[in-house]
Amino acid sequence: MRGKTRWAIAAVAFLGVLAGGAGPANAIANGEPVPNGKYRFSVKLTMTGIPTATGGKRDSACSGALIAPQWVITAGHCFRDANGVRVEYPVADLTTATVGRTDLTGTGGHVLKVVAVKQSPTADVSLARLEKPVRDVRPLRVGTREPRIDTILRVTGYGSLTSTNPVPATRLQTGRLKIVSVSDTVLGLNGYAPQPDTTPCPYDSGAPYFTERRGAGPVLAAVVSNGPSCPHTGVENAARTDNIADWITSVTKGH
Repeated sequence: MRGKTRWAIAAVAFLGVLAGGAGPANAIANGEPVPNGKYRFSVKLTMTGIPTATGGKRDSACSGALIAPQWVITAGHCFRDANGVRVEYPVADLTTATVGRTDLTGTGGHVLKVVAVKQSPTADVSLARLEKPVRDVRPLRVGTREPRIDTILRVTGYGSLTSTNPVPATRLQTGRLKIVSVSDTVLGLNGYAPQPDTTPCPYDSGAPYFTERRGAGPVLAAVVSNGPSCPHTGVENAARTDNIADWITSVTKGH
């Protein structure tokens, strides 16, 4: 894609879907389906009735992760007003979070309204507050150590299979990427497995990148921010979360 966030372009494409377009309902290009019950902290954000600059409405979606009983972490650009400015409130008429449901055509987990938003002042990261706590899903732990180059991260998301006619997912997908660069706010990643071009797609914005070390469980390192059209073998940009961990804790513990 592009020079723009994957949410921005995906939202436009979603209008064609609502009008009757068709496409594959999968997530993460060249990834693999997640078994039922695994990575239950993964979240699908659905936005209905987002105001547009021309006075109309559109729908879109993002991915995310439960990091506290009442808080979901996602990309900051998932909450923007009609002028493209990041805001600290749900911009759509209705924004819901589906938590703990691998297959969105099923009935497990929870579907909860997003009632508030907090934006990181330094990174493409936002925190979405749910209308009530989720008590039966273990939140993803937020890491505090700077990620290292060559570390393998797993990503889970409900995005499309491709940038061509993208369609939001009906089932959670996953893949792994390798860190190739580390800056103050962004991780650069290349596809690693199952394929060298395994990469996030439209509607994967905000999806969690996390480590899986034996004995430590999954630990959040970053969230999907932007990248080239998927699938690709170029560099994905992920918004670091380790260096804003104190801010994340202050929000989730203070409300």
